[in-house]
Amino acid sequence: QVQLVESGGGLVQAGGSLRLSCAASGRTFSRYAMGWFRQGPGKEREFVAAISRNGGYTDYADSVKGRFTISRDNAKNTVYLQMNGLKPEDTAVYYCAAPDTLATMPMRHEYDYWGQGTQVTVSS
Repeated sequence: QVQLVESGGGLVQAGGSLRLSCAASGRTFSRYAMGWFRQGPGKEREFVAAISRNGGYTDYADSVKGRFTISRDNAKNTVYLQMNGLKPEDTAVYYCAAPDTLATMPMRHEYDYWGQGTQVTVSS
């Protein structure tokens, strides 16, 4: 059974930085792409970033390009989201997600497993 546990959320001022971590277990981590999504207050969940199984490919939502960086450490079964230049509109619960498909970069609807989420709050 796939388990995903996020950490690293918190309260930060606008312009600040946070690094989220997601520890995965239950299957061979290095065989699958990984992703981050978020859900802001009163909003639908949205895609943030994804990374291929070996880290060679990454994808970002337009709203975070140039500010956020996704990375992974397959030896530690962990995926990270480095968030710089945070804005109040980045306030959301951030979720780590994993697909069942072995596709290099899964479609955004192909993520099947979710963590419990970690709250990120950016004050103005």
